[in-house]
Amino acid sequence: MQQEPQFWSPANRRSGLPEGARLRLFTLYATAELGATIAQALGQPLAAHEERQFEDGEHKTRPLDTVGGMDVYIVQSLHGGPSESANDKLCRLLFFIGALKDAGAARVTAVAPYLCYARKDRRTKPNDPVITRYVASLFASVGTDSIVTLEVHNPAAFENAFHCRTVALTSAPLFVGYAKALNEERLCVVSPDPGGVKRAELFREALEATLGRPIGKGFADKHRSAGIVSGDLFVGDVAGATVLIIDDLISTGNTLLRAAQAARRAGAKRVIALVTHGLFMPGSAEVIADPAIDRFVVTDAVPAFRLGPGTPHAKIDMIPAGPLLAETIRRLHTGDSLTDLLVS
Repeated sequence: MQQEPQFWSPANRRSGLPEGARLRLFTLYATAELGATIAQALGQPLAAHEERQFEDGEHKTRPLDTVGGMDVYIVQSLHGGPSESANDKLCRLLFFIGALKDAGAARVTAVAPYLCYARKDRRTKPNDPVITRYVASLFASVGTDSIVTLEVHNPAAFENAFHCRTVALTSAPLFVGYAKALNEERLCVVSPDPGGVKRAELFREALEATLGRPIGKGFADKHRSAGIVSGDLFVGDVAGATVLIIDDLISTGNTLLRAAQAARRAGAKRVIALVTHGLFMPGSAEVIADPAIDRFVVTDAVPAFRLGPGTPHAKIDMIPAGPLLAETIRRLHTGDSLTDLLVS
């Protein structure tokens, strides 16, 4: 009999590090707010560094605190905006990792809650680039020892592309607590496309183990070609249930909306979208306003800076990712098991 997954809960997090821990925690300016949250949850002050921009657009970043022989962690979420592109953030992170290794850091871990180019992990057209693999090569070239990311688009592709240690965290521990607090009698977990079925099943099993009762499941079909999404198949017994659609990210939100509308047609009583990364690209405000989805629940791994004043913000709940990332850093430093934090 397969054992149900038992996930860590933010309510059970441990604070602080062992006395005399040789750890340095940096956060680059573009991710300062999330980095400060992680530092607070970890009970570890942020190490000092300098980021300097030159007149011609070039830049440098250097540590101001000693890193020789240290276990170093750098927080930088690699989403585009609001003031730097994904390429800018990636380049700054890579250069800083190189500088830390040159300065004698014993181990450098990149904590990139949102990993850029993770969606381009395979060829879908002739001569397509596999950019996830190229990004992995860049991290290897500067001596990265390990990389941590949260709800990566394709965990298998991520692990296969990177030759250093990879830590693919799941958002399940964050969303299980939210779903439990709903106190709904009947819940059903739905994947908005076939590619997310494993993610949805992982979450469903965790929620079922936490609540101690059966949780329904379902999925919507989706096929994308040349930017056009098609597919009308919906499978799942959602009649009279509160449906939890779980996904790694929301861009325009059309995939979530199609799944929600299909669930509504199948008799769903209520629909809630649980999404790790809220990119909220143009067009998402209209999706958020659509009555097919009652609430959107996202983490702060990507700040919701693209949502303008016309967006119905009251429909959005934000869950902090800092405690989960802090717990991961603590365990990596102490060598404790990460099993209950990972996608498996």
